[in-house]
Amino acid sequence: MMDPRQHILHRGLTSIRGPLIFMRNAEGVGLYDRVEVLPSEQDDPRLGRVVSISGTTAVIDVFQGTEGLSLTGSRLRLLPEPILLSVGPGMLGRVYNGVGEAIDGGPSIVAEQRMRIDGEAINPMRREVPSEFIETGISCIDAMNSLVRGQKLPIFSGSGLSHDRLAADLARFARLRASPDLKFAVVFAAIGVTFDTAERFRSEMDEHGAMERIALFLNLASDPSAERLLTPRVALTAAEYLAYHEGRHVLVILTDMTNYCEALREVSSSHGEVPSRKGYPGYMYSDLATIYERAGRIMGKPGSITQVPILSMPSDDITHPIPDLSGYITEGQIVLDRELERRSVFPPIKLLPCLSRLMNQGIGKGMTHADHPAFAQQLYSSYALARQLRLLSSVVGEEGLSKADRRLLHFGNRMDREFIHQEDQRRSLEETFDIGWTLLAELPDESLIRLSDAQIAEHVTPRRDDTAVTLQD
Repeated sequence: MMDPRQHILHRGLTSIRGPLIFMRNAEGVGLYDRVEVLPSEQDDPRLGRVVSISGTTAVIDVFQGTEGLSLTGSRLRLLPEPILLSVGPGMLGRVYNGVGEAIDGGPSIVAEQRMRIDGEAINPMRREVPSEFIETGISCIDAMNSLVRGQKLPIFSGSGLSHDRLAADLARFARLRASPDLKFAVVFAAIGVTFDTAERFRSEMDEHGAMERIALFLNLASDPSAERLLTPRVALTAAEYLAYHEGRHVLVILTDMTNYCEALREVSSSHGEVPSRKGYPGYMYSDLATIYERAGRIMGKPGSITQVPILSMPSDDITHPIPDLSGYITEGQIVLDRELERRSVFPPIKLLPCLSRLMNQGIGKGMTHADHPAFAQQLYSSYALARQLRLLSSVVGEEGLSKADRRLLHFGNRMDREFIHQEDQRRSLEETFDIGWTLLAELPDESLIRLSDAQIAEHVTPRRDDTAVTLQD
């Protein structure tokens, strides 16, 4: 039987403060109950949630903003349930707003069931170790910071860097390599983006024919900030339906999580909560964990969820609370570089601070290539030495370096131009290996300390020619 509270319209608003409204006569109201706020009889209801109860007074967070509400004219409908998302077949190929409503002009989703947007905690005993290589089509990630199914691997960017462009490429390029015939889907959540950016995401997916496997959630910068707290949870709920009910392997891209954290700080301030580091709430770590920890593989479930959250570091500070806390929860990081961006290198991935902690779970014999681990280690080692020599040459000049050092410096420059830089073109793993082995062929055998003699003979020596290596850029 339907709860009688669903039929009662309350008029007991006492005050409105930012995204919050305060209601009196709240007997029987439950914490985190869903609330529909009706500004008038003609207006559509706005979504809210009870976030605090004190005696007979309840505080309600209105996710779609309080603009236009009045204390005397607005009414509340209390629903004895958490916020739910209607899910069902046909969710892919559609565009939704930040609260999960279809905005592409198509019909509403025929609900097979309604799922809590907060998700359910995954029993650690039922978690499977993430494994199986996901080919992103980005050489720097596939070869040296590999993404595996069930992992959460964030991208640390900065204001004005091309992380939106990289996010779109990941959504278009990514696929399962080991079993390409398996169901693969992408859930893309844009949080607090401009209208132009949202339209660019939508048009790029349509133009490249990738929209049929993508569910696109768009929360605009003009939308109420409190709505940003729902968008990643709504997107992840859709991903959980696709993964655990339809058996798909889902890649979830969340951009930009910094906008989410700013909204969290704003709402926390409206609640009157005591701030912590840089004004963010002290519970931001646990709040982010409720989002990031929804990635993974579950024993007995056919699908999986892999997360790539993207965040822009304020002032490019990797010690800022947002990247700092994200790094504790996730399994590595991909870092974008402003210097490479200025040199028109795309994607501007700064290789040396990048890390994928679960990389070894998805590469090697039977998964990518037997020599993949040694290949990645050698590229990283040689590139790190080349970066050191670049600093040295800025002091003493390139002429002050030995011939071997100039060759290594030339290798580093070619890495930037030919390996890291790839514009918006997808590269298969084979193409990435071919470019990498060709670059390593420029170096003498004695510097290839991460490779065995057999690996050098098989992959490096055949790519060398009899002509002298050019040491000019």
